[in-house]
Amino acid sequence: MSCETSRYADKEIVRDHYDRTSPYYRELWGEHLHHGYWVSGEETKEQAQVQLVEHLAHLAALVPGRKILDVGCGFGASSIYLARKYGAEATGITISPVQLEMARKAAALDGVNAKFALMDAEEMRFDETFDVVWSIESISHYPQKQKFFASAAKCLESGGTLAVTDWFKKEQLGEHEYKKFIQPIEKGMLVELETMQDYDEFVKSNCMRVIYSEILNKNCAKTWDLCLDILKNKTLWQVAAENGSEFVDFLQAFTAMRAGFASGSFVYGLIIAKKL
Repeated sequence: MSCETSRYADKEIVRDHYDRTSPYYRELWGEHLHHGYWVSGEETKEQAQVQLVEHLAHLAALVPGRKILDVGCGFGASSIYLARKYGAEATGITISPVQLEMARKAAALDGVNAKFALMDAEEMRFDETFDVVWSIESISHYPQKQKFFASAAKCLESGGTLAVTDWFKKEQLGEHEYKKFIQPIEKGMLVELETMQDYDEFVKSNCMRVIYSEILNKNCAKTWDLCLDILKNKTLWQVAAENGSEFVDFLQAFTAMRAGFASGSFVYGLIIAKKL
């Protein structure tokens, strides 16, 4: 658990942040609001982002026609991609009304079977169950992660799959390393980082079992080299200043992300679990 009691992942602050900044993120980072996964190292950022989705889909053993719940769906890109490529019946949720509108517009333009709802991931309520609960880089924003895992388990069919990539901190991280490498990430990115072992415990305590996990640092670290290039855009800093201190903190945390990767204190991890 986090070494200090500061609440960086305050729900209202996270929602407000994404409501105000999502249009800028979309312009800066593209339709997929997450890391890229490099295999050769020569891929474009966009190719690498799709490869991350494909890597998770492959390990989740997606087959056509699955009902997928995309939790923390951002601009809807994963839902839209999975609906188009895998014939998935995709439902995406976000707490940001701005992201919800962006996702709905993107799905309508693409003409795919993806729908979106405004919903808190810790309080998910559906009249149906899903074959797959999918989440890319969202759970670290949640203040009460145990509630999310309990809710996810209820949303899954018996034998269903939980497919997650997220941000973590290294096991047995010392106080000095936490303050130097992790706290600046938590503050700037509005997250609270657990360890992969913590998620394993959350999974087990909710009648699920981890069947595969992987650390993706070596394939994903290049993301922050590209992000540091983006920081050279002076207009971006002006926009950030106009949109409040959280946006400035977010941009300043890019260097903290790179340092976290380099030190090994930050872990980018993937988890596949099955409902028992």
